[in-house]
Amino acid sequence: MKKHFWNWVRDADSGSRTLYMLGTIAEEPWLEDDVTPKAFREELFSDTGDVTLYIHSPGGDVFAASQIYTMLMEYPGNVTVKVEGIAASAASVIAMAGTTVLMAPTAMMMLHDPSTIAIGNAEEMQKAIEMLAAVKESIITAYEIKTSLSRAKLSKLMTAESWLYAGDAIKLGFADGLIADAKQLPMPVTDGLIFSRAAVTNSLLDKVRPKQPGVSVDTLTARLNLILH
Repeated sequence: MKKHFWNWVRDADSGSRTLYMLGTIAEEPWLEDDVTPKAFREELFSDTGDVTLYIHSPGGDVFAASQIYTMLMEYPGNVTVKVEGIAASAASVIAMAGTTVLMAPTAMMMLHDPSTIAIGNAEEMQKAIEMLAAVKESIITAYEIKTSLSRAKLSKLMTAESWLYAGDAIKLGFADGLIADAKQLPMPVTDGLIFSRAAVTNSLLDKVRPKQPGVSVDTLTARLNLILH
C-alpha cells in the first residue's frame, strides 16, 4: 500500500474539510489507484463545502501539480490556501488554485524554471528543451491568472529562482494576505526585494573576493554553489 502525499481531516461538527499537503508532490510513483490523480479527485469531490488547504512542500512532479491545481480550480466550494512554511516549485502552482491564498509571516514561496533529466542524442535533447519550454509556459499561465503580472515579468522571476517573503508575495499578487492570528501584526513589505540564488551568490562573491585575491571567480562560485545548493 503506497501512502498518499496528501491527508484529509474532517470536522464532524462544522462539516468543514481540511487538506494537508506537507511533503513532496507525488513522492510515490503514480502506478496504483491509491496515489493517482483519480484517487485525489474522488476524495476531493466526495463531499461538499469549503476546503482549507495547508501547504508546506518543496514541490515535486509538475504534471501531478497541474492535475491537482485543475481539480481545486474546478471544485465548486471555496478553497482557502494557507502556506505554513514553504510553497516551492510545483507546490507554488497548486497554491495558485486558492480562492484566497494566505501565508504565515515566516513563510516563503519559491518560483523557478522547470527541470528534467534527459538521455539520448541531440534530437532527444532538443525534444527535452521544447518540453521544458512548454511546461514553463503552462506554469506562467497559472501565475498570470492569479497575479495579473505580465508573462515576461513572471518568466524573469522563474529564471532568477525567486524566493519571496510573505510580504513580497502579497505585493506581487501571489498571495492575498497573512494567516490571521490573535496579534494581527502588520506585515512589512520590502521595496520589491526578491531573493534568488544568483543574487545571493553575487553578494557573497563581492564580500569574499577582496579576501581571496589569489582565487579565481570560477573557483569561488563553485564553492558557493556547493554551500547554496
